[in-house]
Amino acid sequence: MLIRDARFLTSNSRAELCPAPTLPEYAFIGRSNVGKSSLINMLTGRNGLAKTSSSPGKTQLINHFLINEEWYLVDLPGYGYAKVSKTSRAEWARMINFYLRHRPNLMCVCVLIDSRHPPQAADLEFMEKLGEEGIPFVMIFTKIDKQSTAQTKALVGTYLSKMQEIWDELPRYFQTSAETSQGRDEVLAFIADVNKQWGGVEAALNA
Repeated sequence: MLIRDARFLTSNSRAELCPAPTLPEYAFIGRSNVGKSSLINMLTGRNGLAKTSSSPGKTQLINHFLINEEWYLVDLPGYGYAKVSKTSRAEWARMINFYLRHRPNLMCVCVLIDSRHPPQAADLEFMEKLGEEGIPFVMIFTKIDKQSTAQTKALVGTYLSKMQEIWDELPRYFQTSAETSQGRDEVLAFIADVNKQWGGVEAALNA
């Protein structure tokens, strides 16, 4: 997929105020400091499109980006640790849960996972919840340039083995680096492929 145009569209704290569900949508989410903004900038080829920060918890709203005038990329607040109040985290959780359950044009959730760490309870629990709700998702391992290929392979293998304790069928996964752009073509090709299903989804929404 060639990214010809990528621009910020709007931020909202309520799913019902998001743009009309007239285009396919892909939500990106992960634990705080997983490298989400850097990954979004790498995928779109637009440095600074999503605001990066060394302080976790900076994304606090549902941020929509319009890509090629054809689909939405959505930057969701992170889950897990962030230097914000418990009240704010609870508000984020309610906002995210409502969005995930009620956004009819949501084609897939991209769950970002730091490839340098062993399986984290917050990631596993979040993906299990997606499975229980029947929400399609893929796993995107980030920051693979920060360690050797052997280390990445071992940690990803550990993650998949852990998930097999619960899942009968494992979700699709990608390995990425915002620094080297590794995995970019694969993720965008996946989105392009899923976009082909939009006609059927749109017809069902308009029925």
